[in-house]
Amino acid sequence: MSHSPSLPDRPRLDLDPEMSEAERLEAIRKHFARIVQVNDELEDRLEDAESQREDLKDDVDSLKRENEVLKTSSLYVASVEEITDEGVVIKQHGNNQEVLTETASRLEADLEPGDRVAINDSFSIQTALDDETDARAQAMEIQESPDVEYADIGGIDEQIREVREAVEDPLENPEIFDAVGVDPPSGVLLHGPPGTGKTMLAKAVANESDATFIKMAGSELVRKFIGEGSRLVRDLFELAAEREPAVIFIDEIDAVAAKRTDSKTSGDAEVQRTMMQLLSEMDGFDERGEIRIMAATNRFDMLDEAILRPGRFDRLIEVPKPGVEGRERILEIHTEDMNVDDDVDLSAVAADLEDKSGADIASLATEAGMFAIRDDRTAVRRGDFEDALEKLEDADEVADRNVHYQY
Repeated sequence: MSHSPSLPDRPRLDLDPEMSEAERLEAIRKHFARIVQVNDELEDRLEDAESQREDLKDDVDSLKRENEVLKTSSLYVASVEEITDEGVVIKQHGNNQEVLTETASRLEADLEPGDRVAINDSFSIQTALDDETDARAQAMEIQESPDVEYADIGGIDEQIREVREAVEDPLENPEIFDAVGVDPPSGVLLHGPPGTGKTMLAKAVANESDATFIKMAGSELVRKFIGEGSRLVRDLFELAAEREPAVIFIDEIDAVAAKRTDSKTSGDAEVQRTMMQLLSEMDGFDERGEIRIMAATNRFDMLDEAILRPGRFDRLIEVPKPGVEGRERILEIHTEDMNVDDDVDLSAVAADLEDKSGADIASLATEAGMFAIRDDRTAVRRGDFEDALEKLEDADEVADRNVHYQY
């Protein structure tokens, strides 16, 4: 146990009767200075003591709270099944035991069937809990309003028009569909080669309609344990309902909606259960409100027919690689902020990019700029685009060789 430091000695003044008047004044002056010094030391120690007292007080309060927590019994989680005149019917999580119990008047008015509550050992409701949303659903890529616009996408004008009709118009002008007497498409499936702008198109729709954009990969829905994938699908749609208007975009949907086989492995069975939950949500047993569903795949041939039937993905939109005019438009978009020499003919560059996707063209523009930087220039020349194209084609050849090697 530490001891408090000793106090400074109390200043004493001893005057010799033989001292002269000047010596007396000097002794008194030194005595006064010593008193001031001791006073300053005592004030500093007082401040330190008060600071230590506050720290100790905080420690005591923290220990008291911790002690209260340790003495408090743990609570159990249950769901409200029914509210009757006799009380509240709850089902405890884990054992699915149903109990008729009572609740405090302060909670009774706010409780509804389906709410999560905390109960004690006697099954009395202690408090209401927030709605359960899987932490994995919260970790999805959520953007309140993506910064992608239609002007940022080139070469797929017809696809943009079809997507806007199926997704944007129902969110912004639902009265048009009521006037005509038709229901808007339930979902939009974008299919085509990689890098053609499927994800950018989905983000642009969410931006233009001022909707929350919720994106996840289909592979994220494939889980190891039974029921996890289905639960995540439910959480996905619940999260969208909380943040509507919302656009759900499932990329690589073929990972969870591939054609069903006769395989009896537990992994394949879990994937099929997850797909059935997705089909159930899309069938709209619960009104989806202002929620639009979009999906994308590079393997349209692998999809199960059930996911493609009317009422689920009503609009199937192929997003192909751009033609020469589309490639030129994409080049203009990605070189808009670049310092390009006047002698660079983008139409001629676009003509050389046969069978290239929008992502390839974006990469080409970046690489051309890098070649200019490498030569310590501030302007991009035609030769930079040619060098970038050569590098891009070399990379494609390496990728093709790797694919052939694997097979």
